[in-house]
Amino acid sequence: MMNSYNYPDKSDWQSLCQRPTYDFSEMEEQVGAIMEEVKTNGDQALLQFNKKFDDVALDELSIDITNSKYQIDPALAEAIIIAKSNIEDFHYSQKEEVQKIETMPGVNCWRKSIAIQKVGLYIPGGSAPLFSTLLMLAIPAKIAGCKEIVVCTPPTKSGTLDEVIGWTCQLLGINKVFLTGGAQAIAAMTFGTESIVKVDKIFGPGNQYVTAAKQLSQKFGVAIDMPAGPSEVLVIADKSAYPQFVASDLLSQAEHGGDSQVVLVSDSKELIEKVQLEIEKQVQDLPRMEIAKQALSNSQAVLVSDMNEAVDFSNTYAPEHLIIATDNAEELAADITIAGSVFLGHWSCESAGDYASGTNHTLPTNGFARNYSGVSLDSFVKKITFQNLTKSGIKQLGPHIEKMAEAEQLQGHKNAVTLRLKEIENV
Repeated sequence: MMNSYNYPDKSDWQSLCQRPTYDFSEMEEQVGAIMEEVKTNGDQALLQFNKKFDDVALDELSIDITNSKYQIDPALAEAIIIAKSNIEDFHYSQKEEVQKIETMPGVNCWRKSIAIQKVGLYIPGGSAPLFSTLLMLAIPAKIAGCKEIVVCTPPTKSGTLDEVIGWTCQLLGINKVFLTGGAQAIAAMTFGTESIVKVDKIFGPGNQYVTAAKQLSQKFGVAIDMPAGPSEVLVIADKSAYPQFVASDLLSQAEHGGDSQVVLVSDSKELIEKVQLEIEKQVQDLPRMEIAKQALSNSQAVLVSDMNEAVDFSNTYAPEHLIIATDNAEELAADITIAGSVFLGHWSCESAGDYASGTNHTLPTNGFARNYSGVSLDSFVKKITFQNLTKSGIKQLGPHIEKMAEAEQLQGHKNAVTLRLKEIENV
């Protein structure tokens, strides 16, 4: 079901690493019109779009859930609580202590992480509201100390907040949610409306309309977490791998959407054949079978000469998720330089990172792992540098600054130092 390529020449790797792409320029006009409508008409536009796109008529967008009662399966509640604990532990570990460095006597420099004040979290709804994404975004936002956390999510068909989303919000201490989805939700957080505050940075995945809106939001001075695209996984596996495990890992991403892509790279032709058979068997049991099959038609199994070549191919592909299903996974991982998140060994399924191991599942796709990191605590802060020079510090460093400023013909820069040096001499 996956396309097979045996020992492709390195000159062909780039073509094999191409993702199924969508030209967002085709929908820029449509999404731009939605954003302009929200910018102009605020909440009223959002309510109209709820009716148009979700077939839900609401009287208001905001819902205060402070005293609401949400009932979810107790086993699911326990799972979410465990995931929350693990995600908190991992992201708390990313807090940095301020370190003051004396670069030379009397010259002190340091850097401090300051929370982004207002962040917007988009939580997709549709057939499966992504409460896991709420965990992955709200937890680091809380740890970072963001003063305002705006959560937007589409309403259910009955015009309410999804039970699991509501329960998870309460668990995380989020008391207000806005029932709006799609490109219009991104527009609301970009421009602000009567109910929804304009934010400084927008986080969260979504469909092609949401992705296009996030890209457009940057033109209006709002930052986003990262460029987004369809989900993907690359699995490096050798003869020690379990074919049924590898097949399940590939299918776990293929079921995301027809434009998702999964890639198997191995030095074992026998393993690839076994995985293909497992895929054919396992895909029949998936509720989203047709979606998975469509993704598989855009995917490939690549036979390479050895594991070193497999690692080279992976670094060329720049996967969002990388699974190394070998006995010596950590050894091979030492040469991985480009990936969003890496899963080592036969027991580290990608689903663990998606839900509960503690790492963040909001990751760069479509090759952006070359220059973007996944969401972390750093995503919710900005880093401000400070310096404090004493008299002795400017006296020692000043002449060097003067010389450099003069060389760049910036007399004002030089004067700022010269005046201080003269003042010191006159004291």
